[in-house]
Amino acid sequence: MASVFHSVGLIGKYEDPAVGATLRALGDHLRGRGLRVLLDQITAQQSGDLGLETASRDTLGTECDLAVVVGGDGTFLNAARCLSDHDIAVLGVNLGRLGFLVDVSPAEMLPRLDQILDGRYLQEERRLLHATVERAGATLMASDALNDVVVHKWQVARMIEFETWVDGVFVHRHRSDGIIVSTPTGSTAYALSGGGPILHPGLDAVVLVPICPHTLTNRPIVVSARSEIEVQVTDGSHGEGQITCDGQVNERVAVGDRVRIRAKDRTLRLLHPADHDYYRILRSKLRWSEHP
Repeated sequence: MASVFHSVGLIGKYEDPAVGATLRALGDHLRGRGLRVLLDQITAQQSGDLGLETASRDTLGTECDLAVVVGGDGTFLNAARCLSDHDIAVLGVNLGRLGFLVDVSPAEMLPRLDQILDGRYLQEERRLLHATVERAGATLMASDALNDVVVHKWQVARMIEFETWVDGVFVHRHRSDGIIVSTPTGSTAYALSGGGPILHPGLDAVVLVPICPHTLTNRPIVVSARSEIEVQVTDGSHGEGQITCDGQVNERVAVGDRVRIRAKDRTLRLLHPADHDYYRILRSKLRWSEHP
């Protein structure tokens, strides 16, 4: 059967030489089906000579119609931010631990990949966030996030004080370790450990989760993904703050800085095998069905 995809990009886990064998097997299999295969340049630098054509992430995004990410959720998050501006589908092969986003195991990746190449798959449109930090009218940084944007303290033993606004309407002022603004994708990550709800990925919503708030009645709030959220550090006497996107992009935040968070215009096309079951993933990863 002819493949519904024609050019495939491969991205591997950063600084993990063991990923080379998996990438080689994928490359050989894909080329055996007559597909063009491009290997991410950064991955190529650490995985050795795999005999594959190499290209930048932007080139993968523009010239490939499918990207296969081999690693854990962290590898996938990094790749998603790079590829989200391109019309490319993304599939994850799990070499990590939890694997909420990379749900294909190496042991079954080739038959699963064949099914997907033959058009038997599920596709989800996953929402990303776009965050900016503004100071005195200038933009200090801008970043996308697939999981979450976190405004949090810089010092270990101090809290920060900040105000939160949604669509220009004041929500609250409080002291805490920070606040997590999470997509449904990220609701099973840091937001979950902070006491937030699990949001089904089909929901067009985001959740605001306070981190260790000083006022115990300060609870998570779910709002529309179309809302613009603003967080402003208001008092530096309790400590400095910082913003973190997906746990990978960081920037200091000073008193008076405005962090603006909104939904990114483009979504990520995430592919799963045809028998993918979101609730089965939750049961497995969160160990809901284990007997005491």
